Amino acid sequence: MGGLTRTLAAARTRLKPADRPWEEPLGIRLALIAIAVVFLVLFLVLPLAVVLTEALRKGVDAYLEGIGSEESLAAIRLTLTVAAIAVPLNTIFGLATAWAIAKFEFPGKSLLTTFVDLPFSVSPVISGLIYVLLFGANGWFGPFLEAHGIRVIFTVAGLVIATIFVTLPFVARELIPLMQEQGTDEEEAAVLLGASGLQTFFRVTLPNVKWALLYGVLLCNARAMGEFGAVSVVSGHIRGQTNTMPLQVEILYNEYNFVGAFAVASLLAGLALVTLVLKTLLEWRFRSDRTESAES
Repeated sequence: MGGLTRTLAAARTRLKPADRPWEEPLGIRLALIAIAVVFLVLFLVLPLAVVLTEALRKGVDAYLEGIGSEESLAAIRLTLTVAAIAVPLNTIFGLATAWAIAKFEFPGKSLLTTFVDLPFSVSPVISGLIYVLLFGANGWFGPFLEAHGIRVIFTVAGLVIATIFVTLPFVARELIPLMQEQGTDEEEAAVLLGASGLQTFFRVTLPNVKWALLYGVLLCNARAMGEFGAVSVVSGHIRGQTNTMPLQVEILYNEYNFVGAFAVASLLAGLALVTLVLKTLLEWRFRSDRTESAES
């Protein structure tokens, strides 16, 4: 396999541009690159620059004051708390679901795959309303929970549940195609050699998908911290208690505290940039691993 890959690569390098029918003419390639660059500048770079500029418009002191206010710090802590709970739970669910779908055959497999994709097709606002109907004071389970002193809506528990729903597919969707591509040969060999199910998972399956797993966790975490629609419905916008960072941005902006709003928004923008850098590094590392495996 490795020899074939190297042979194909060497053959490509020896071909002249005119002998490469899969390559577009230079003018078309430059035009496509220009369109992509202009689009990214207008819809990504420029908005991020505006956020940072507006956040620093009145100086660094005003920027730090906007971030360091009691309500903003509470929103930051709450956002980190919700993500710290939702992301590990979705990681466990994603691993278990991907393992089941990719490695086993069972009744209802296609239905489970459909359910994994469901949060992608449901509006976050609708998902928040669903939990209000289920756990609200007049919802299906609300009176029972209230009678036992349990509150879900307008609490951290409601925020966590809503966040888990909207971020549920990210880990599983990164792992399922990779696990299906890898097949079950290595797992079957491990079982024949006497490995248990857990030993097979931790020593064979997990090492093979570690970079895709990290990639899925990264995307899940970024979405969890930036989620607005679902948490807005179930939060109640209680200052200092149920406002996450996106909700705090909305409140500050509606109060015409633009510096404070953009200051908090800049933290979310910084998270997006860090996510982009880590995503690129993980993709590069994943490609390197696949190349090394193909050459060996």
